[in-house]
Amino acid sequence: MRKPLVAGNWKMNLDRAGARDLVAGIRAGLDAAEVGERVEVAVCPPAVYLFPVAEALAGSSIRLGAQDLSPEPNGAFTGDISAAMIRDTGAYYVIIGHSERRHAIAHLEDDRTINRKVRAARAAGLTPILCVGETLSERNSGQTLDVLTVQITADLIGIPFQSPDELVVAYEPVWAIGTGQNATPQQAQEAHAHLRAGLREMLGPIADGVRILYGGSVKPENAEAIFREPDVDGGLIGGASLKADSFVAIVEAALVKTR
Repeated sequence: MRKPLVAGNWKMNLDRAGARDLVAGIRAGLDAAEVGERVEVAVCPPAVYLFPVAEALAGSSIRLGAQDLSPEPNGAFTGDISAAMIRDTGAYYVIIGHSERRHAIAHLEDDRTINRKVRAARAAGLTPILCVGETLSERNSGQTLDVLTVQITADLIGIPFQSPDELVVAYEPVWAIGTGQNATPQQAQEAHAHLRAGLREMLGPIADGVRILYGGSVKPENAEAIFREPDVDGGLIGGASLKADSFVAIVEAALVKTR
């Protein structure tokens, strides 16, 4: 059975004190809920807070992740952060290909860039959380599965994986991120099953162990229904990860995968 994973993407929020307070609240909530080792939990703060959050997580089972990285190992790339630098903070995960990187006009990352970032992450020993998903116009025109096939193929082509723990995929329908809308459990399952089939073609049997998370306005109220679907292995949580009580409630909802 795939161990569920709930990861919080804090995006560009909080200050150092707020980050530490949030970690303290999550730790206290998880202890009170007695989630233990049944659900894996991760938090992905802004890059400038990776070290202080790592310190705040010390002694807990919560894993640290970054929100992005440079595809380059080092050099004259002002403002960028390399995979090795991220790994040096103690991070385990790194989010790659989030729609806010793919579609925001300041970034407009294409699949070639994302593929290079996945390679850089693996070379440094980081586990990428690769985000894929369709826009509203693509869904409305019936292109969802085709878009997912193109993205997962282009983003991973030529990259060897030896273990399912070396990759996490997050299905994030662009139209549901930060909008209050979310895919129905059935829509999520259809997309996740399609992604898993694509992973099987590329990676072989290890694809059955790769966790595929759902992201897109996940809240305590809808989390359990989505997590019940067989190919949904947890969530990549945005806004609801910024409050300890709501994030812990979503982690508790993931326990449905362990019953």
